[in-house]
Amino acid sequence: MGENRIQAYFEGKYVPLEEAKISILTHAFLYGTACFGGVRAYWNPEKGQLYGFRFEDHYRRLLNAAKLLRMNLKYSNEDLRNITIELLRKANYRENVYLRPVAYKSSQGIGVKLHGLEDDFTVAVIPFGKYIDNNALRVTVSGWRRPDDNMLPSRGKINGAYVNASLAKSDAVENGYDEAIFLTASGHVSEGSAENLFIVRKGQLITPPITDDVLEGITRDSLMVLARDLGIEVVERSIDRTELYFCDEMFLCGTAAQVSPVVEVDHRIIGDGKIGPVSEKLAQAFNDVLLGKNEKYMHWLTPIF
Repeated sequence: MGENRIQAYFEGKYVPLEEAKISILTHAFLYGTACFGGVRAYWNPEKGQLYGFRFEDHYRRLLNAAKLLRMNLKYSNEDLRNITIELLRKANYRENVYLRPVAYKSSQGIGVKLHGLEDDFTVAVIPFGKYIDNNALRVTVSGWRRPDDNMLPSRGKINGAYVNASLAKSDAVENGYDEAIFLTASGHVSEGSAENLFIVRKGQLITPPITDDVLEGITRDSLMVLARDLGIEVVERSIDRTELYFCDEMFLCGTAAQVSPVVEVDHRIIGDGKIGPVSEKLAQAFNDVLLGKNEKYMHWLTPIF
């Protein structure tokens, strides 16, 4: 528990976080030529167990994003999972943690390109509570649009793309909202600044399709599976902006955000202005899964200790 705690895997070694440093000339730093993952592990004090959530799926998405950036990583999905498990064991946290794996162009030098560069992988772990403090969010539709798939793909977490998210999030927060909602270039609802989006209308759980420039979210997929198992009809289709104002419930979700209900969009109250029953049911079911309380979904979990 001291200052030299192992908190990162960097350049092939497990090191304290303060030793995991890159040069200011690193290509990924200069040009955003990197991709990352958001991965969580959850502490269940009753079982004395830390559970990693859907590691294989998270690293599958990371490796796909690395492929977009023409990376030739020396690590397989299994390698990345084993590195992560070992890091968590060395870090020895007995609380919820967040992992930030990054595949990046590690060459140093000036020049906009993807080819002919070295690639590397690093992952850090930190204690982590709630990403969004408020469970009754007030959001706004952003004036910034989500880039489409032929501009800057949203399927994976490309580092440079998150400047777009940062622009929208800061504008929203500084104007008194908790979060921003992106529209696509064609005007359909996409997602939050760093969360997927769901609405409930007439008993249906509705979410934009991946083709509306949204992240291939692991939490998004998990909630769709859970909802169907709970007998809730799930529909993937484009959502118009005004449907946000008419829906019965709305929530954002993600590895960091988990299930974050929305009660107001652009000063319009959603439903009765309270957290809705579908949102509440899914949030509880998801939390039970994360803590290893539902045997049906234990295949999603990796016991660490």
